[in-house]
Amino acid sequence: MKSIDVFCVFPEAVEATVRVGVVGRAIERGLVTLRTFDLREYAPKGRIDDMPFGGGAGMVVRVDVVARAFEEAYGVPAREVRDGRRVVVTEPGGRKVEQGYVREVAQGLEGGRGLTVVCGRYGGMDERVRGMLATEAVSLGDFVLSGGEIVAAALSDAVIRLLGGVLGNSESLIGESFSREDDLGPPQYTRPAVWDGEGVPAVLLSGNHERIRAWREEEARERAIARAEARAGEREEAE
Repeated sequence: MKSIDVFCVFPEAVEATVRVGVVGRAIERGLVTLRTFDLREYAPKGRIDDMPFGGGAGMVVRVDVVARAFEEAYGVPAREVRDGRRVVVTEPGGRKVEQGYVREVAQGLEGGRGLTVVCGRYGGMDERVRGMLATEAVSLGDFVLSGGEIVAAALSDAVIRLLGGVLGNSESLIGESFSREDDLGPPQYTRPAVWDGEGVPAVLLSGNHERIRAWREEEARERAIARAEARAGEREEAE
């Protein structure tokens, strides 16, 4: 069974985001299971964090709290959970979540390897969670969030929509942004054909499917080039 488990402080934040739309319907239909666990329920007096050894600002999520949550949820020693599941922790220094990674995780789910996400909070997470309990760490980008629930929800949504049977028309995945490495989708238009003096490109109204296909490919290519050039410029400025 394809399953995603999220261990965090605010399960409602993950549930509210993922259990909507096409992804929410996939969960309701049983195409994938989503479970969320409140780490506070496994903590001494509901306190999941403590002061860092060596001093410093912020509080650190305790490894024993995460381990206890794993053992109660899976019925095996905490260190063994990653033997059968992909166990991801959210942290700023983790692997950036991109479409190639999302496909990799989705393929794992299709193959029966469940996904577990442990959400960071406060001043960080005890490094032993990353080193002893997890398989990897992920991040949405080079910025800091107040907690990993946003990361867990984004990753879950992106992964679930790639699973078989989730989208009514699987062809929707073909040609969309990042369906191939570094690809972007073309501009899209719908009714009205003219709005506030701005019209839809004539080629899209021509009925000539070959011309439309070529136009879309060219527009997508130009978008990808513009994006690459913008990123190159950002890197030059940073240097």
